[in-house]
Amino acid sequence: MTRIGFIGLGIMGLPMAANLAKAGHDVTGYNRSAAAMERLVAQGGRSASSVSHAVEGAEVVITMLPDSPDVEAVMLGEGGVIDSAAPGTLLIDMSTIRPEVARQVATGGAARGMRVLDAPVSGGEQGAIDAKLSIMAGGSEADFDAAQPVLQCLGTTVVHVGPAGAGQTVKAANQLIVAGTIELVAEAIVFLEAHGVDTEAAVRVLANGLAGNAILQRKAQGMLARDYRPGFRVELHHKDMGIVQAAAREAGVVIPLGALAGQLMASLQSRGDGGLDHTALLKLVEELSGRSAS
Repeated sequence: MTRIGFIGLGIMGLPMAANLAKAGHDVTGYNRSAAAMERLVAQGGRSASSVSHAVEGAEVVITMLPDSPDVEAVMLGEGGVIDSAAPGTLLIDMSTIRPEVARQVATGGAARGMRVLDAPVSGGEQGAIDAKLSIMAGGSEADFDAAQPVLQCLGTTVVHVGPAGAGQTVKAANQLIVAGTIELVAEAIVFLEAHGVDTEAAVRVLANGLAGNAILQRKAQGMLARDYRPGFRVELHHKDMGIVQAAAREAGVVIPLGALAGQLMASLQSRGDGGLDHTALLKLVEELSGRSAS
């Protein structure tokens, strides 16, 4: 059993914290919403009154927060994780943030004698619920090895990808591929429907051929039904595409298709669809094609 402080009990964080509790770890969670903490308590965890309370006595601290400023405030701010945790504590940030912020957190933690990993995840809400996330970790090999008993409770693919910030760089590449793939699947669905094809059958055969991908396998049925209940919200993917494009500029890399996908995601966000699932890119394809939802 490991004493774990878990900060950020949102769509992803709550099931992740609950899975750690179910695995036998002593999990104390903190969230700005009391309702989320109550749900964690109902699943075997405990609640904290503050970040510092959640961190107190923890051997491992995990954060799962929306954006870079949130991580900076919680990790580096006064009364935050690094301010409150004991030397030797293993800090694992599983948010999706800018790589340079991950490196700042690693530097800040190291200065206080703490071990730090950036370990963002892929797999969406269902992956978090099923403990089948893909986890890409940046930091030292020794710290990654120490985190394995905890990370293995959350994911089925847990990989060390390099030094501090590397996890966030790989996650940026993941979000680039996911956005582009959703857009292509959306275009294919509209194309197939326009020709009167049996789209259920078409998706089944496409998903098992060379065009097969996780979006066709996991998301296409919801897209066909125009069910945009969020598993991963547009507003978060819009944020992630900003991270991708900034990192690409920094490296001098061109991402023309990624830039287009980022603009389409930005369009959804700006027109008020930020709370929908990112598969709502299908709505834009329909509108650009002059077709209403069927």
